[in-house]
Amino acid sequence: MIRPALAADCINLAALSIQVWLNSYARDGLRNGLSEYVFNTFSQQHFAQLLTKQDYQILVYEQQEHLLGFIAVDLKSQFKTEANGYEVDTLYVQNRHQGKGIGKQLLQAAGKLHGKNYWLTTWVGNLEGLSFYQHLGFKDIGEYFFELDGEQHENRVLAFKG
Repeated sequence: MIRPALAADCINLAALSIQVWLNSYARDGLRNGLSEYVFNTFSQQHFAQLLTKQDYQILVYEQQEHLLGFIAVDLKSQFKTEANGYEVDTLYVQNRHQGKGIGKQLLQAAGKLHGKNYWLTTWVGNLEGLSFYQHLGFKDIGEYFFELDGEQHENRVLAFKG
């Protein structure tokens, strides 16, 4: 079931985010900078604050009262031009449930609510994510650099035009 996130979901959104983020980006292990980023970014309070934003929405995928994934969209965020649509800020699916169509369903649900033109960024080292988006028809439209612990990490900007 896909539904809008509630305040009661915030603790699970935080836990799922930490799990997926570390699996995707801490491939060489943990360092202080990575751990600080994770605990400062993915907190219950962070998600509670996002739920109060007028132009931001989080949809959750739930199965038998277990959170398996979520999508967060920022309807005001643009990349270069309004024609690229809104930003898919986050699309996370618990690792053991990836490959079951959950991510695709979450993207489709957001598209039905907010339109089918959207963009997102993905780290160049996240080959699974890049392959997933390419399979769905996303096009590479640019680059974005994410700074963490004084280092620049290249991300690709991918856009979907439905």
